[in-house]
Amino acid sequence: MTHVFHPTMLREYDIRGVVGDTLSAADAYAIGRSFATMVRRAGGKRVAVGYDGRLSSPMLCDALIEGINAAGVDALNVGLGPTPMLYYAASTEEVDGGIQITGSHNPPDYNGFKMVFQGRPFFGADIQAIGTMAAAGDWDSGKGSSESIDIIDAYVDRLVEGFAGEALRIGWDAGNGAAGTVIEKLTAKLPGEHFLLYTDIDGHFPNHHPDPTEEKNLADLKALVAEKSLDFGVAFDGDGDRIGAIDGEGRVIWGDQLLQIYAAALLADMPGATIIADVKASQALFDRVAELGGHPVMWKTGHSLIKAKMKEVGSPLAGEMSGHIFFADRYYGYDDAPYAAVRLIEAAAKLGKSVTRLRGEMAPMVNTPELRFQVDEVRKFAIVEEVLDRLAAAGANIDRTDGARVLTDDGWWLLRASNTQDVLVARAEATDEAALARLLAAIDEQLALSGIARGPQAGH
Repeated sequence: MTHVFHPTMLREYDIRGVVGDTLSAADAYAIGRSFATMVRRAGGKRVAVGYDGRLSSPMLCDALIEGINAAGVDALNVGLGPTPMLYYAASTEEVDGGIQITGSHNPPDYNGFKMVFQGRPFFGADIQAIGTMAAAGDWDSGKGSSESIDIIDAYVDRLVEGFAGEALRIGWDAGNGAAGTVIEKLTAKLPGEHFLLYTDIDGHFPNHHPDPTEEKNLADLKALVAEKSLDFGVAFDGDGDRIGAIDGEGRVIWGDQLLQIYAAALLADMPGATIIADVKASQALFDRVAELGGHPVMWKTGHSLIKAKMKEVGSPLAGEMSGHIFFADRYYGYDDAPYAAVRLIEAAAKLGKSVTRLRGEMAPMVNTPELRFQVDEVRKFAIVEEVLDRLAAAGANIDRTDGARVLTDDGWWLLRASNTQDVLVARAEATDEAALARLLAAIDEQLALSGIARGPQAGH
């Protein structure tokens, strides 16, 4: 028995497809069988499985577990919940790996899989190996068992363990995503007053798209914070591993700005700590970490890539522009948005300032949101290489950590290929509008030289 995946499915740090088109139950079975075979050959015998609130998730979960069992490996089904709840199970239960079925922040017809293997991120060559094994039918056979457990209360208890924050008035927007029930239980345990939006888990996403990194999706949260005069508001993506936030004045606190707040609180306890952020993050963040006595490290975008780098350098805190925040000081080192919300409450108490004041004190920068340019999937990485070659020939100041991050007297601009979609992602940051316009012109020029016309989709 062999299986071939659609060529667009096996991504750099997860597996993703359109249900009924590029993703089916047969794919889920093959993923389960390949992953479980790898676990078994590494001496393991049990895998945790969880799923998000998408309509296709229960069907894919059944097929995934069938594949895991067919390789002679047991499945521990933790049920419906956010991705970090599956990571929690993989960190605390007697298992040798974990798989979360989730479409993350993609449209409702998408779904996919995020994995952890024996305590480490599973990505890149690991994911390609799943495809190679399936195509060759290189699978173990056996008869595993399946057991279901309810860990949501234990997970929520862990989120508030040792809580050292104050009673605040906070708005929470779960966006009808998989974190809804967790947010209800979490806020019941926190001091203060909490106002909840869209905690019903609904794979149709009837209120707004579950991506808090697009400002339009924060409109209802902004209205709530304004109407109730709240201290701040937080929002979550479809699978609860990315956080969005606004302050009491309705200003967005972007991922790299949140990281500034977390870094200030953490460095007070851990002087000199290494703080990691992805290449899309503001120069203001890296400068601020250094100013606070920390060691800033710029790294590649992607939750698996960041987690692996954290382990490599022993970093207690990392974050991405996209709202993935990773704590490894008093937590497990994975991206957990409900936990990040708890740590934001704590950071305000630790620093003795409101979240609104912390946001207001940040150095003003003029920057773009993510700009997205639709390109052919097979061409996107080649375009970045062409741009790098031209820039190098021109003697530009380039950081090649992930794509091209170009430093000029005006500021910096970035062009990289998305690992999850058929787009090029650009971003620019400067000290004033005129400088920003020059940076955007430089991006346009490079794209035009590679045959890509202006007309990006802004946002994440």
